[in-house]
Amino acid sequence: MNSISVRALLVRGMLAGLAAGVLALLVAYFLGESRVDAAIALEEAHSHHHDGGEELVSRTMQSTAGLATGVLVFGVAVGGIAALVFCYALGRIGRFGPRATAALIAGAALLTVYVVPFLKYPANPPAVGNPDTIGRRTTLFFLMVALSVLLAVAAVILGRRLAPRLGNWNATVVASAAYVLVIAVSYVFLPSYNEVGKDFPAALLWEFRLSTLAVQATLWATFGLVFGALTERLLAPATGTVAAGKSAANRAAAAAG
Repeated sequence: MNSISVRALLVRGMLAGLAAGVLALLVAYFLGESRVDAAIALEEAHSHHHDGGEELVSRTMQSTAGLATGVLVFGVAVGGIAALVFCYALGRIGRFGPRATAALIAGAALLTVYVVPFLKYPANPPAVGNPDTIGRRTTLFFLMVALSVLLAVAAVILGRRLAPRLGNWNATVVASAAYVLVIAVSYVFLPSYNEVGKDFPAALLWEFRLSTLAVQATLWATFGLVFGALTERLLAPATGTVAAGKSAANRAAAAAG
């Protein structure tokens, strides 16, 4: 794949990430912000001290411009990264076309970048968690993200090396099982934090965590669909030209014979 194609795919990945970010923003605003407001109200109701100082960033700014900036920048950034991964993966992970490859990358990203770390360190709303441990909890979450991604890459390499001996299906099963096994071991040995107070509503906690999962699922599903469509429009004409050239060459060879 030449540099022009990589550049074009990178631009399309960022555009697809922007489109995915817009939809994820809508889900975050309409589904998640009400749970955040409820958690903040609960925290204020149980607070025993009020200093009366003004907050640096208002809650209105946080839930509108701040939220939009964070989600859209994240969407564009991960879209560009996923596009680069697509450039490497296309044609190397099986006989998948651009749409299928984009969908596989989006699904793998959702699983490795969010779902696997989320199962170990789920998101918490305001009023949940000890402020003194937030630094350690954040570090451990990103450590889990890095570990999950690296193990996923290792599983892909293992599957490719086992494929000639075991076949594609069996190699995929073995590599997936190895990934799950190592992740399970990391779950056991990495420290856990259970800082949800007994008086915090379980329903609110569950709804907040589901809303964060819905945001990520929307982001990656939209990216996979939009990016797949854009890449197919970019790469299909070239594929068609190559196929037409081969067909013409075959007809010429048959006529000459």
